Amino acid sequence: MPEFEFLDVDEADAPGDEFAEIELEDTAADEAGRRADREFNEFRERIKNTEQFKLEESVFDEATYGALYDLVQDGHIVAFGGPISTGKEANVYTALGPQDTEVAVKVYRINASEFVDMRGYLDGDPRFRGIGSDKKKVVLAWVRKEYANLERARKAGVRVPRPIAVERNVLVMEYLGTDEDRAKRLSEVDIENPETAFEVAREYMRRLYSAGLVHGDFSEYNVVFHEGQLVVLDLGQAVTVHHPNSREFLERDCENVAAFFGRQGLDVDPDDLLEFAVSEDGEDEGTE
Repeated sequence: MPEFEFLDVDEADAPGDEFAEIELEDTAADEAGRRADREFNEFRERIKNTEQFKLEESVFDEATYGALYDLVQDGHIVAFGGPISTGKEANVYTALGPQDTEVAVKVYRINASEFVDMRGYLDGDPRFRGIGSDKKKVVLAWVRKEYANLERARKAGVRVPRPIAVERNVLVMEYLGTDEDRAKRLSEVDIENPETAFEVAREYMRRLYSAGLVHGDFSEYNVVFHEGQLVVLDLGQAVTVHHPNSREFLERDCENVAAFFGRQGLDVDPDDLLEFAVSEDGEDEGTE
């Protein structure tokens, strides 16, 4: 049978004396931690007391305040402006960025009511396998997905807001608009040259597809005029061409675009638009 032995006990003057030399004074790390806590609490109260955020408790939970604070600390946000748009899944605000630039801050609700719809666009996307059914994970994946889609679209030559930073459920991107107002959607303006606008829109659809993406909600509500150019918005739901429903989403996009430009007086066949979107060389099918 083995013999168990205790370790030798260090000698001490009296029981408990061995703890007398523990340093209890505040360290620089302690002071820095308390200072960061104070700064964060002041930041949170400042945001809470800002008029446009007073009714946004469903959007600005504690973790969201933390994400915004990190973006401020990293220099992506200097000061907040007013709201641009309010939606079921996210609110968008203007903000002052570095060097007096204006940026847009999109804040997604973790408890989004459209959680099930989000899953429909994420399931089947090979970039987001294994996120499970956790609502928070789904929303956070959605935000990263929008950032990645914006980057891919820009590389493909599609005009989209330039993504700047992402932190948890907050996306910072280029602001599209003027000092007076945001950029107007196609649905909000009178189009002087619908033929040219259609040619640009369908070319954007083709470039997205060539880059392996389908927008999934391409319509007059997600395309804006900015500095004389068409810019595509809201790529959060965009899926890769490998998604099991990508063809269905693309067909729906073509129907929406054809219907809108049909109301502008053009004769657009959604099947011809679909053929153009998936073509490699963008061969012109023509409009009348």
